[in-house]
Amino acid sequence: MISEKDLEHISSVISLSDAYFSCKPEKPCVIGVSVASQHPDSGEFSETHAVGDSLAVGGTETVAQNMSLQDTVSSGADASDALENIARKIAVCKRCRLCEGRRNTVPGIGVPKPLVLVIGEGPGADEDASGEPFVGKAGQLLDKMLAAINLSRHTNCFIANIVKCRPPNNRDPMPDEAEACRSFLDAQISVLKPKMILTVGRIAVQNILNTTTGINKLRGQFFEYRDIPLLPTYHPSALLRNEEMKRPAWEDLKKFRARLEEITGLSFNSSSQTGRNG
Repeated sequence: MISEKDLEHISSVISLSDAYFSCKPEKPCVIGVSVASQHPDSGEFSETHAVGDSLAVGGTETVAQNMSLQDTVSSGADASDALENIARKIAVCKRCRLCEGRRNTVPGIGVPKPLVLVIGEGPGADEDASGEPFVGKAGQLLDKMLAAINLSRHTNCFIANIVKCRPPNNRDPMPDEAEACRSFLDAQISVLKPKMILTVGRIAVQNILNTTTGINKLRGQFFEYRDIPLLPTYHPSALLRNEEMKRPAWEDLKKFRARLEEITGLSFNSSSQTGRNG
């Protein structure tokens, strides 16, 4: 259930002047059972199929154009409904120039009550075509990285980006483009209430923390965003370009896993667990 306090915050971070509904469907949150694993301490991520390695948890633009987010996310709405409402607003957003070249908006994917929120930079060509984040080679590697510490977009994570539309030629999002999307991400965080946040790549952490410090200095350190522990690491694309980064990325993930275990009281190592704390 979404509390009145959360509703007030969600409404405050969404600009209502240009966030309208359409009948264009967006892909809903997905709950599945895909798993993978990593050889312990090897620093090499490899896909396998294992048993018990995941934490299972259980139109037209005229439609409601003048409805605010507080109207659409009622006090009786659950997280799934709230996320879908935000995704519908993203689908018709025209706040910045990125809307001009998009095929699909990419609001995010995962479970509605995640332990971990993963934040990346923005959609690429594969993501623009599918409407889902991290579906190309970098996405495949991200899934292996998460699975190495018993995390998955299908069971206990939600994956989103700083911007919800693809920048031309996969360039970095411009500051005004990131700012235009920021309220959508903040609204998602208000609904998701993750225990921890993992940012991947320079663009994501610099935008979240409002800093110009490089990823090499930021990675592997804990910060807080809205009272949520946050750890930056390298983007999977960087690991594909330079395999020497895999070892430090694995060290980051082990730090992240240790803090997550401390917060939740669950094991994210080799033993099987079910459910989520809180």
